Order: sequence, then C-alpha cells, then structure tokens
Amino acid sequence: MPRSWVSAAACAVLLNACAPERTDAPPADLLLTHATIIDVQTGRLTTDQSIAVRGNLIAAVGTQADAMRARDVVDVSGAYVMPGLWDMHVHFGGGEALIDENKDLLPLYVAHGITAVRDAAGDLSPSVLAWREAVNAGTLQAPTIFTSGPKLEGVDSIWPGDLEVGSEAEVEAGLDALQRMRVDFVKITDNTLPADLFMFALREARQRGLRTSAHVPAALTLAQVSDAGLGTIEHMSYLLRGGSPREAEVSAAVAAGSMTAADAATALIDTFDPAVALATYRHLASRGTSVVPTLNGSRVLAYLDRDSHAGDAYLQYLGPGLKATFTGRVERAAKDDAEAVARRHARYEKSVTLLPLLREAGVRIIAGTDAGFLNSFNYPGIGLHEELEVFVSGGLTPLQALQAATLAGPAFLGKSDAYGAVTAGRTADLAILDRNPLEDITATRAIRGVVLHGRHLSRPVLDGLLETARARVSANERAARTARPSQ
Repeated sequence: MPRSWVSAAACAVLLNACAPERTDAPPADLLLTHATIIDVQTGRLTTDQSIAVRGNLIAAVGTQADAMRARDVVDVSGAYVMPGLWDMHVHFGGGEALIDENKDLLPLYVAHGITAVRDAAGDLSPSVLAWREAVNAGTLQAPTIFTSGPKLEGVDSIWPGDLEVGSEAEVEAGLDALQRMRVDFVKITDNTLPADLFMFALREARQRGLRTSAHVPAALTLAQVSDAGLGTIEHMSYLLRGGSPREAEVSAAVAAGSMTAADAATALIDTFDPAVALATYRHLASRGTSVVPTLNGSRVLAYLDRDSHAGDAYLQYLGPGLKATFTGRVERAAKDDAEAVARRHARYEKSVTLLPLLREAGVRIIAGTDAGFLNSFNYPGIGLHEELEVFVSGGLTPLQALQAATLAGPAFLGKSDAYGAVTAGRTADLAILDRNPLEDITATRAIRGVVLHGRHLSRPVLDGLLETARARVSANERAARTARPSQ
C-alpha cells in the first residue's frame, strides 16, 4: 500500500474524529426520537421513528428526521405518538363575570392531550373570538379554537348571547354579522326559531358556503334538515327520531300544533326500529350530514340519581361561578319521579346503541363532549376521554373512537390537509402516550407529554397547568367566602 495513501487515510480518520458536529443538516426546533407512531387512518404502528418539528409544523419523519439537528431533543422510547385530540363540542359562557373562569378552562384541555376545541356557542363570543386570534398569533398557550360565535335563534330565546331572528331578512342580517366575525361555522338551535326560518337559515348558509351545526326542531325530520344542507347534528338524542316509521307523521303533528315536542319524543322512541334507523342514517350519510353524539353529557345527566358527583376530584379545577351554573339542571333532575328517571336511563341507553348503526350507515361520527358552563359535571378535558370510552363500550373499535377525535373534526372544518396525521407538513399538535390506545382506549389518559403548536410540554409541565388551575380556583373560592359576610 503506498505510504501517501496511508497517511491520507489516517488524516481523514483523525479529522472525522475531531471534527465538530455537522452544521449542514437542516435545523429543527424539536426532535422526538424512538417514537412508535400511530397512523389513525389505518391503525398501523411504525416503531423507532424520529419526528422533527420546525415552528408549528412537522418538518420530517423517519430517516429524514434522523439527519436533522434540533435545540430540543426528547427521547420518547416506549411511547406512542399520535395526532392531538379534538373536542368538537364545548361551551364558554355564564356572563361577563365568568370570563376569567372560562379562560382558565383552556389549560385543562391541553393537560388532557386536547389540541383543538370547537366552541358551539355561549354568551362570551367576543372573548372566545379574541382567544382564537391570540392562539393563532402564538400569544396564548391553548388549544386551537374554532367557534360558531353567537348562534342563530328565534325571538325571545331562553339562551343569553344568541342572535335572535324573526324574519328571513333578519336571518340574512344575522349571517352577514357572523361572516364579519369570520366564524368557523354557524350554529342554529330550535328554542323559539320557527321551522320555516330554521330551514331558510340552513339553505341560506349553504348558499353562502358556510358550514352548519344544529339541534333539530321537532317539527322537522332528519331527512329534511339533511337535505337542506345541515353539516352536523349535535347530540345523539335527535338521532333516535330517525328510527321510527312515524317520524314524518309525528313531525307534521308537531308542526300543526296537535302534538307537543315532549309527546313526540316519547312516541318516536317507543316505535324505534333499527331497520328504519339504518335507512335514515344512510340518507344522512349520502347528504354529508355528520353527528356529534355528546354522549358523556347525556350519561352524567341520566344517572344523577345514582351519582351526585359531589365528591368528584375534578371539581377542584373549576371556578366557583362555573360550578354554580350546574345547579339548574341538577335541581330539575332531582324533581323527576321514578318514571321520569327510568325514561332518562332508557333514553341514554338507547342512544348509545345507535353508534354501530351510524357506523354501518357511513355517517361520520365526531367526538365532542358538550363540556362547559351549565352542563353539570361534564368536565372540560377529562370529558373527552370519557366520551371515547362510551364510544367503545357502545360498539365502536378503539381505532374508530380515535378517528372520531382526530380525523372527523378536521374533515368537518375542511382542515384535513393540516391535521390528523404524524407526517411532514401537518400541524405539530401531538399526544405522546405511555400505552397503546388501539389496544385499550383508556390509554388516551396515559399522557406522557403533548406537542402543542410545535412546543413540547412534558408531563411535569402538564401537571403544572393542572396545579395552577387548582390554585386559582382555591384562591377564588377563599375570596368568595371572605366577601360573602359583607354582602
């Protein structure tokens, strides 16, 4: 071997050994290493993967990520990494005095792996819209917020904060106002809104290209509202109507004033037929109408006779003003006689059985809790995990439950290209779990960390969010007790 070659080789070895770390590799802000990635579209697991994050986006996954440098490197050996969870039905409200208590709910979602929420209307829309913009600007650490703003309702609605409309012209003006707010979807409810204006609002919103969400008036059938363009039906109880061969007859009776909404509900449930339901749900699927079951809230209310929730540890994270908003529904439930309690149980239990029928029919099921003010003991954060557990106990697979909480929300909002996968170019909102949720859905609770908008939040950081929330509530309650004698 030529001496000159040996010398050159030796020099090369020495230079490589002594050379500083490469600086030509693409930089990243965060690098997760040794992850098992869950593909929530297929259920496939890919082991020992690196995930590189730059800004709020996933920059690379796998071998490309291995080649990248990062300021923050986190070894997640043994953990499962999946897209962050979405709660697609939450509420912020209770009046201006509760603005701060509502804002304090946002960290609770983050601490439970929830990286996006859909606000389905309340009476704090200006605040919620401001929080949405602050999150988008990176000045507020919170889940991404999508909101309806104030919902459309009829004149003299019982709900504060509504946009009340009494004519087609007022519906158009209301939609104009919502578009100026740049709402993410329009919510329409049926407290005092006549059925004809409800249908006009749906058609007008569809013509404007707006996504819609609604309760379904008793005077209308599920097919009618779906054909008019309704995007999501909120609450599974409305889906019970679609299983009765009498749905059209009963809706017409309500519209004519010869039957009350309460009597209609009883008649439709008593005549439920799974074959009829399946046909109705297939029609909804063909028209693109999705369902947000909110079964966890229904479960809590149905069984208040068995569990008062007075000792729930989670109450320590909710402000005194928000807890006070639970009182109305609790007191009404306490007045129910044995027959009414039995009806509550039966209604909830029948609602859960609809999950496999909706799945078979091809209806998109979207996970949402109805958590927030008024909705007794349906807790922001932990409630979504309870919702997913109801989904699985009701007949969905763990993968289908995960899809409802990671894929269905982005699909409804037209955001599928930005969310729902651990791949390059998607938003870096991730849940890092200690156990595999495909084997046991309760593993969604085993959160080792969260990546929120590209920033890694370790378990101690998440615990700190919970402790801060607890301390704020405790301080507020002490202040309230101190102030009470002087009032």
